[in-house]
Amino acid sequence: MRFPKILSILSLIWLIAGCSTLGQDETANWSAEEFYQHAKEALDDANYQMAIDYYTKLEARYPYGRYAQQAQLETIYAHYKTDEPASAVAAADRFIKLHPRHPSVDYAYYMRGLATYDQGISLMERIFPQDRSKRDPVTIRESFNYFKELVTKFPDSRYAQDAIKRMQVLRNNLASHELVAANYYLKRGSYLAAANRAKYVLENYPRSLAIPDALVVMVKAYREMGLTDLANDALRVLERNHPDDPGLAELKDSNAKPSPTPEQ
Repeated sequence: MRFPKILSILSLIWLIAGCSTLGQDETANWSAEEFYQHAKEALDDANYQMAIDYYTKLEARYPYGRYAQQAQLETIYAHYKTDEPASAVAAADRFIKLHPRHPSVDYAYYMRGLATYDQGISLMERIFPQDRSKRDPVTIRESFNYFKELVTKFPDSRYAQDAIKRMQVLRNNLASHELVAANYYLKRGSYLAAANRAKYVLENYPRSLAIPDALVVMVKAYREMGLTDLANDALRVLERNHPDDPGLAELKDSNAKPSPTPEQ
């Protein structure tokens, strides 16, 4: 009877030891370099969540040094690729605050703008692009300001030219958003509000694609209010700078017809 008892005890010890081994953290004795290498491999394999986990553990155990800084920087990209724009922006803000003079801090500024630039765009919208002017302009304006900060602080950055191109797209989107509002007011018979929104486009987005349409709105609104001089001024600017704009023919045609009754 003694031998079976001894065998049972040994089996229990083996089982406990086995469970202990299974529950052991394989990263317990990893160096900062090992953490970084595994994280980078996960990042390169598009396993972004695993990369984030490794980067987080690396920084927790080795909070100082170049590996921790690089982990913080690459975490921004990993969050961006997992479609977590808010987390990417937060990680970029943190890096900028901790390392304002880091040689690659311009990358953090750029990624802030890029993460916000893509924020809220679904997979279907990426396949079948839609008009961004109909979206809430808050994120569009945030992205523009982030890119503007990058270009202002780091004009020679390798990311500056791409940021400038994206700013132009964003500027057009913001201008288009204002124009949507201007046309809405025009349709509703709120001519002063329509003229003011169109004027805002001219003053704040002078190089946008919405300028000709804004001038058309101004001409229509001023005519409806009986402000002939202002209407003619806007028309002259449109003729001088955009002589081929199709809105000119519409304005000349509508000027020869009675004004429509505003919607109630």
